[in-house]
Amino acid sequence: MDSALVIHRLHFAFTVTFHYIFPQLTMGLALLIFILKTIAWRRRDEHYERAAAFWIRIFGVNFALGVVTGIPMEFQFGTNWASFAKAAGGVIGQTLAMEGMFSFFLESTFLGLLVYGAKRLSAALHWFSALMVFLGSWLSGFFIIATDAWMQHPVGYRVAPDGQIVLTSFATLLGNPWIYWQYAHNMTGAVVTASFVMAALGAFYLLNDRFTPYARTFVRTGVIAGCVATMLMIFPTGDRQGHMVAVNQPVTLAGMEGHFDTMQGAPIALVGQPDMQRLSLDNPILVPRMLSMLTYQHWAAEVKGLKDFPQDQWPDNIPLLYYSYHIMVGLGTLMVLVMLLSAFLLWRGKLFEHRTVLWTLMLAFPFPYIATTFGWMTAELGRQPWLIYGLMRTSQGMSARVSAGNGLFTLLGFMGLYTILTVLFLFLVAREVNHGPDNPALAGGH
Repeated sequence: MDSALVIHRLHFAFTVTFHYIFPQLTMGLALLIFILKTIAWRRRDEHYERAAAFWIRIFGVNFALGVVTGIPMEFQFGTNWASFAKAAGGVIGQTLAMEGMFSFFLESTFLGLLVYGAKRLSAALHWFSALMVFLGSWLSGFFIIATDAWMQHPVGYRVAPDGQIVLTSFATLLGNPWIYWQYAHNMTGAVVTASFVMAALGAFYLLNDRFTPYARTFVRTGVIAGCVATMLMIFPTGDRQGHMVAVNQPVTLAGMEGHFDTMQGAPIALVGQPDMQRLSLDNPILVPRMLSMLTYQHWAAEVKGLKDFPQDQWPDNIPLLYYSYHIMVGLGTLMVLVMLLSAFLLWRGKLFEHRTVLWTLMLAFPFPYIATTFGWMTAELGRQPWLIYGLMRTSQGMSARVSAGNGLFTLLGFMGLYTILTVLFLFLVAREVNHGPDNPALAGGH
């Protein structure tokens, strides 16, 4: 593979992976903050008002880092992927522009009111600001998913004689069947992340006997929301998104599952190691017929193996794709178990005193970040070798005049800069955690 292409791919992979650390929390927190604000408004409850105010401050820090790390990604379409931007800009420019002009401005404007308007706005208007931040953040996620969905499953276009990809139907672009289950799966994942973070911080406070009333609220809210969201991640959102892959990208499904031979009643591999020399799965633990059932809802359904597809259509790195998918699924299953156990103890009234489970909740907060990262790796590695599936190969989309050396120089620069941003982010969040929610000077009342 061309060395410049490798650097361009690594560059974008690094920036998008680092950036998405922040939006997944803000999108999930937007919903949980809205819930806290709704309870506070309906009950006229100062406790929930301060609980919401605390998470609004965390949201603000996270949002700022998301903006700073997100802007360079859009510039990378022109700097590292100029051929792709030139050919497809007339399509993806529509959704990216709408994300910036509509959802981002909506979210950022009302976030300002949410952060600074607690003592200046009425309770109803402050609640409305929380609603608008929630809608803006989730609308932003929709337009970004719509962009990626078009690259996964292009619709509503024609290719002009000069090679430009021309949008023929805006309604078809936004009605792309790939969008909706991917969007539902992605946003549910954001709620999982926020739920684990909120529950983890509440558990931390309980274990240290600090801000106990708020800690209980954080754990309760995080566990209830997390229990619902983790189960929705598996079914229906994960199941239906997997079905979209099976129907539209069967070679991707085969790579994800390490499925090399076409067979009826195909088993699913819980573990195993892809051997690309022998084109087989080493040391597999198989569940008979389960892949056919999960994919096509029939125990005897035929599932095509990689050997039935031309090798130039195979994903570029099948072992990494396979492991990414299985790490995502494994962590997803573990998160369901953690939340179900926590919800059971919450229902029994024993969670707040059960130190082992509180420790588990506190230490589990990285799991959704890791699972989400590997989930996106699964989606993007699975699409390869296509930048736009079936339409433009990744090798055709890069900036041909940007050398590997130039790309590596800027990649190292980004790594250094993002290291500084990470230190700043951790400092600001640690300061807010230390201040805690029970601080009248920082919480706005009505």
